[in-house]
Amino acid sequence: STGFTLRPVAGLLSSRDFLAGLAFRVFHSTQYIRHSSKPLYTPEPDVCHEILGHVPLFADPSFAQFSQVIGLASLGAPDEYIEKLATCFWFTVEYGICRQNGELKAYGAGLLSSFGELEYCLSGEPELRPFDPPKTALQKYPITEYQPVYFVAEDFEDAKEKMTKFAQSIPRKFGVRYDAYTQSISIIDSKQQVEALVNNVNQEVQILRDALKKLQH
Repeated sequence: STGFTLRPVAGLLSSRDFLAGLAFRVFHSTQYIRHSSKPLYTPEPDVCHEILGHVPLFADPSFAQFSQVIGLASLGAPDEYIEKLATCFWFTVEYGICRQNGELKAYGAGLLSSFGELEYCLSGEPELRPFDPPKTALQKYPITEYQPVYFVAEDFEDAKEKMTKFAQSIPRKFGVRYDAYTQSISIIDSKQQVEALVNNVNQEVQILRDALKKLQH
């Protein structure tokens, strides 16, 4: 279990509210289903998209962490960076492509839940660009038709590392940390808080060292 939960909503949320949910490992899910006359694609996310596209990915620890990184980066971020983060979310979690063993693989939920666009994205028709968050964040995109541009990461870890680095560039005067035990967010804005966190990390590292020693015997 990754701790991600679904929370039903009646429609689309603002980018800030949606991303804030990810910081708490909460994914806001729509409840309606696409019309049977258009099974290949839905202009707005429906329950097929949520269940077939997002849910399996949130069950993966690495992907869950990647999504939460975007959410945590949004907390207290200026409005312009909220839109940049939302755009990066769009081109990764929704419509991301990466390389695996020399082949292009789709990992975005919008692609995995639309077999029409899944076929289209690797057909050679759309433009494929390297995933680079500062540049990707400025790309405009349609929401009611297939994407003309997709961004390709070298692998999923590459996408995660680049997004983490981009998140660190967002201007704000404090840090944030998710406490998995209390399922709450802590604001880190003092030296004392940093020192306390360092002590906690050192304790965790010591536990790992002890475990490693036992495994080596």
